[in-house]
Amino acid sequence: MTARYGIDTSILVRLLTGDPPAAFAATVRALSTLVDGDAEIVASNQVIGEAYVAVQHHYGVDKADARAALLSVLQSGLVAPQNGATVIVALQTPTGCGLVDRLIADDYRRADLVTLTLDRRMATLPDVRRL
Repeated sequence: MTARYGIDTSILVRLLTGDPPAAFAATVRALSTLVDGDAEIVASNQVIGEAYVAVQHHYGVDKADARAALLSVLQSGLVAPQNGATVIVALQTPTGCGLVDRLIADDYRRADLVTLTLDRRMATLPDVRRL
């Protein structure tokens, strides 16, 4: 049976920034050891959303670069999005509502819920209704 792990925001931010370098290298080594042992490592939508905001706020990364970095890490084979391809599509969609809104709607959709919002852009997503 494959061991499965979920990472927290601190790990994803470390992978996105490479900062500090020694801690980044140690993190990559530790995760690689798990993956080489047949483990699956995933990041939840909440962790992805927090990391997206954190690299913008703390590292001055713009939204496009934050999305590109997340795509790179989440398609690297080291860490995958827990919700799979829908997260990759959300990261690749630069127009319309924001990434965090897309991640919120994705989580609710997976729970068979309709998302309620006051935001016009978010209301254009599948299974989202403007209140």
